[in-house]
Amino acid sequence: MTFNDRATPLSLLKTRRSGKPRDMAPPGPSPAQLREMVAIAARTPDHGKLAPWRFVIVPDDARGALAEKLVAIQRAEKPDCNARDEEATVQFVTQAPALVVVLSAPVIPHKIPLWEQELSAGAACMNLLHAAHAMGFVGSWLTGWAAYSDAVRDLFGAAPQRIAGFVFIGTPGRDLEERPRGELSEIVHEWNPGYGPDR
Repeated sequence: MTFNDRATPLSLLKTRRSGKPRDMAPPGPSPAQLREMVAIAARTPDHGKLAPWRFVIVPDDARGALAEKLVAIQRAEKPDCNARDEEATVQFVTQAPALVVVLSAPVIPHKIPLWEQELSAGAACMNLLHAAHAMGFVGSWLTGWAAYSDAVRDLFGAAPQRIAGFVFIGTPGRDLEERPRGELSEIVHEWNPGYGPDR
């Protein structure tokens, strides 16, 4: 799998879309390709040059161990979870050929507002998806209960860090259908002096 040199930057932006991790197939990116994707992801707007994000690459041979730890946390935090819930957690962690956990890692206290630092972490996730697409792969940015668990977060970092998302990367196992997109008339407006919350 190599960089898609024939695609123009605009065509890549226009055609990127997420794929379902459970539908992703091998091959996934090599370790070198993953590191290149992360390097590209880090080229994101970053007010104050704080690098308020971290990337944790979960190697394929560590996915099973991570699944076991998440199931143990799930049992502790969700006493009503059943075998089906636990199976879904294992499937979540082990789906798709590659997994990168992106952390929001704000510098606190700092004059740069926390919100701006968190937005930068979100932009890093988006850049990672663009990099995967440009290199011929498909990606998906997911959260779920694990992203909001402090115990799961502690497997990858420490407070005030938070999990921004689990980014799965692989080869499309099926054709990706274009999802419905909002009409520009619904999401773009021209400001005027009468513009306000009732718009």
